[in-house]
Amino acid sequence: MHPFTKRLKRKRIWIALALLAFIYFNNCSWLSDPPQGSPFLLAHRGMSQTFPMEGIMNDTCTAERIYEPEHPYLENTIASMDAAFKEGAAVVEFDVQPTLDGRFVVFHDWTLDCRTNGSGVTREHTVSEMQALDIGYGYTADGGKTHPFRGKGIGMMPTLDEVLSTFPDHEFLIHMKSDDPAEGLLLAQYLRKLPSSRLQQLTVYGGDNPVASAKASIPELRVMSKSTMIRFVLTYAAIGWTGYVPDSLRHSQVHIPEKIAPWLWGWPNRFMTRMTDADVRVIMVGGDGTEFSSGFDTPEDVRQRIPAAYTGGIWTNRIDRIAPLFPKEAP
Repeated sequence: MHPFTKRLKRKRIWIALALLAFIYFNNCSWLSDPPQGSPFLLAHRGMSQTFPMEGIMNDTCTAERIYEPEHPYLENTIASMDAAFKEGAAVVEFDVQPTLDGRFVVFHDWTLDCRTNGSGVTREHTVSEMQALDIGYGYTADGGKTHPFRGKGIGMMPTLDEVLSTFPDHEFLIHMKSDDPAEGLLLAQYLRKLPSSRLQQLTVYGGDNPVASAKASIPELRVMSKSTMIRFVLTYAAIGWTGYVPDSLRHSQVHIPEKIAPWLWGWPNRFMTRMTDADVRVIMVGGDGTEFSSGFDTPEDVRQRIPAAYTGGIWTNRIDRIAPLFPKEAP
C-alpha cells in the first residue's frame, strides 16, 4: 500500500475515534450535574375517578367502570382542579369542547350520553344547556347497581373562562378534542386576549390541525401534538448528540414514553439540562409510544421509572390517554 494511502487511512481512523469520543463524553449523563429539584406533577383532568385500563377503546364509557370512589371529585371541575393543586400538582390538564354559541366548556367526551343525563354531540349544545346537566349522572362502580355521583354534578361543568379566572396564577395544559383547524383558531381568538404573562402559563395540545392553526395565530404559544412530538424525537435523534437544540424545538412541550427516554442523547442529566436551557417542558409517560400512554400513580411508580436526578414531569393518575406517538399501523 502506498505510504500516502496508509496515512490517509490512519487519519480517517483517528478522526472516527475522535468523533466517537466526542459523542460519548458530550452525552455522558454521569459527567453532568443533575438538575436541581424534583419531578413536578401534572394532574390529568384534576383529581378524578380512576378505572382499569384493560380493554379501553376510544369509545369506551369509562364512567361505567370506575373503581370504588376514594374521594368525592369529578374530573374537569373547579373542585377537582383545586384539590389537585392543593395536593402539589404544578400543572393541571383539562379538556375543552367548543359550544354552539362560540365558547368553550371544560368537558372530556365527544358526546353527553356516557357521563351526563343529556344526550347528543357535546359541541351541538350551548353553554347554558351544558351547565344545566348533571355531569356525575353516569358514574358507577358496580355495573349500574348504584350511582354514587348522580345528582351531585349539576351545574359543575365550568367554562374555560371560569377555570382561568378562578386560578389566575396557575399553569394549565389545555386539550382540544378534535382535529378541526377551526377549533384551534377559535381557541386562539380567546387566548389572544390574555396578557403575555398569562400565556406563558398555558400549553395547548390536541390534534395536529387545530394545534397548528393555534400556533400560527399565536407564535409564542407553547403547543404539543403528535406531529410536534414525532418531529422533536426525530430531530433530537439526528442532531442531539451535538448538544445543539434548534429553534424549532424551543419553547415547546414533549411527552416522552418511558421506554423511549433512555435512548435520548444525554438522558437524563444532560438531556434535561439542555431542555431546561431551551425552555422545553418534558413530561414522562408510561409505555413505549405505540399504545395509549399511562401515568404514574404512586411514589413507588416514580422511583422505579424515573432516575433520582430526573426533574421532568409525570402524570399523576392512570387515566391519561395521549394518542400513540409511534402508531403500529398507519391510521
